[in-house]
Order: sequence, then structure tokens, then C-alpha cells
Amino acid sequence: MNKYLRVFQSIYIHPFLWAVIGIGVITAHFYELCLLLLIILVHELGHALAAAHFSWRIKRIALLPFGGVAEMDEHGNRPLKEEAIVTIAGPLQHIWMVALGYIAYEQGAMSEYLFHSFLEFNLMIFCFNLLPIWPLDGGKVLFLFLSLKKSFPAAHKITLLLSLTGTLLFLGAILLFMPTNLNAWIILLFLWFSLFYEWKQRRYIFLRFLLERYYGKTNELRKLMPIEVKEEELLFHVLERFHRGCKHPIVLKKGKVNHSLDENEVLHAYFAEKLVTAKISDLLYR
Repeated sequence: MNKYLRVFQSIYIHPFLWAVIGIGVITAHFYELCLLLLIILVHELGHALAAAHFSWRIKRIALLPFGGVAEMDEHGNRPLKEEAIVTIAGPLQHIWMVALGYIAYEQGAMSEYLFHSFLEFNLMIFCFNLLPIWPLDGGKVLFLFLSLKKSFPAAHKITLLLSLTGTLLFLGAILLFMPTNLNAWIILLFLWFSLFYEWKQRRYIFLRFLLERYYGKTNELRKLMPIEVKEEELLFHVLERFHRGCKHPIVLKKGKVNHSLDENEVLHAYFAEKLVTAKISDLLYR
């Protein structure tokens, strides 16, 4: 039970959000703003509670002036099924929220105006978050889908490129249908900033993935996916072929003889022995 209580203790409200709430009071939109923040909070709690169920490390649940985010201290080495559940747990919260809002409206506990606002906010956040754009939930689902067939860095790179394409389509929609909508422009700038930052950090993110793999849990059953290599291949190029959710025996075929290495030997050589420019042959024949 404590792990679920820690989820609520990790809630963080950005200082600028209080200014936004103040603006809401001045402009007589306080109740609508509170509804929107409540919906965002429940959405993020959905992610966090699902993550807590699988004993993920949760950094914080941040409510920001332009939305919210559940920050996890995980680096791509959890089972893909777990990640999929945690990702979709956020959007699923809108189903019961809409049902509860309808019951409250039917019982007279919510005015027609607030109910329609509540319904509109839920639908907006649900649909927007499912767009295949990083770091939205749809972008994370896209990353998971690509990870089924692609290595971690390849899936990550393709996700970011497809996300950039998605933001350009979003830009087109803004220009055509809502060119004066300030909120849409702020959201677009946030998405561009997130993609730019993620792109700049992609090598660091990949190294964190490898480090977590090297120092993290090793008792989880994972699919075996042998990687066939050549003698002259660099260690890092071999590591770039690592997939999420898979255990990789490293196999070098030389004539009729197969030489094999465990993936931890390669990770140990790269991180502990600092053989960053070494070749696979340096490990096999030493």
C-alpha cells in the first residue's frame, strides 16, 4: 500500500501554475480551470498508479501550466507489456471520469454548462494524448510498437522523426482552422521543444538504457535474440543492435565454429573496462 501512497506524495505543482489559476479567477474561468486540472491530474495518476503496481521508480507527477507529466526513473528496460499498460493507463481514466460526470449531471450535482465543459475537456485530452507524437502517450505507444522489430536507438530515432512529421501536420491544422488560438501555438512550441531536447539527448538516453541493462535487474525472463557479428565490428555498433525486452547472446560465426559471448561481457567491456573503441575480436581472442 505504501508504494501507492508515495504516488500521491510525489505530486508537484509548478509555481507558474498558481499564476494561471489567478488568471482563471480574474477572467471568471476558475471552475473550468479547476475541472481541467483535475482531469489532467487523474490522467497522470493513472500512469503513476499503474507504474507503482509494477514497482517502477516514480520521480514525480508534475502539474505544469500547459499540462502534466508523470516522470519515471526507468530507462527502457521494463517488459514491453508493462510499458504498454502504464502508457494506456492514463487515457483509460477518461472513460470512468466521463461516466461519473454523466451520473453527477443526471443527479443534479453538476450543471449542464460544467458537464459539457467536463465532457469537452476529457475528449480533448483523450484525443490529443493519443496523437503519435513524442512525448504524448500516442508517441510512446509508437515507440513501443517500433521496438517490437527495431533496436532501441533505431526505434527511438524513427519515433522522433515521425513525431516531427506529426507536429508539422499539427502546424498545418493550426494555420488552417485556428491561427489565432494561443493555446494551440503554446502546445505546438512545447512539442517542438520536447522533440528538440529528446533528439539532442538521444545518445545519452541510449547509454542510460545500456547502463540500466548492465547494472539493473537480471532475473527477469526475456526473449532470446542472438546477434550475429563480424570480427571487425566495434563493440558500440554491436550494442546499437540491442532490443528492448530481449536477451542477446553475441555469436561470431567463423567457418564451422561458432564463438559466443554473453551480452553482459560486451557491456562490461564497454562500461567497466572502458574498451570504447574495441572490436568484438578483442573480446573473443584475449
